[in-house]
Amino acid sequence: MSKKPSIVRSEDEWRNRLTPLQYKIAREKGTEAPFSGRYWDCHEQGLYRCACCDQPLFDSSAKFDSSCGWPSFSGPIVAASLTEIEDLSHNMQRIEVVCTHCGAHLGHVFPDGPAPSGLRYCINSAVIALQSE
Repeated sequence: MSKKPSIVRSEDEWRNRLTPLQYKIAREKGTEAPFSGRYWDCHEQGLYRCACCDQPLFDSSAKFDSSCGWPSFSGPIVAASLTEIEDLSHNMQRIEVVCTHCGAHLGHVFPDGPAPSGLRYCINSAVIALQSE
């Protein structure tokens, strides 16, 4: 990560603040099973925030159905809210997306989204929270 997160906590502090699934995803770069998260098929309007630090990340107007089983967004509210990191794990070449504010792993971004960005931010439901309008 090129920029250090502004929220720094020990792993014990994160374990105490997060559910086991949130910890697995946010701190250990895990993932939830496809089609299992609460937001993959959510159509409510609002603002998606980082579940670890409350930073605004995505607006529901950027959410689209990509049929991948995870919430998909065409772009963040503000590009600086996300940090992109090359991820070569699992014999794949991907771009990991983390919250710039707290360093939480959120998911990955792929170049197969809709116009105009052409991007698909594939995000784990467990590490975002919808603030309804």
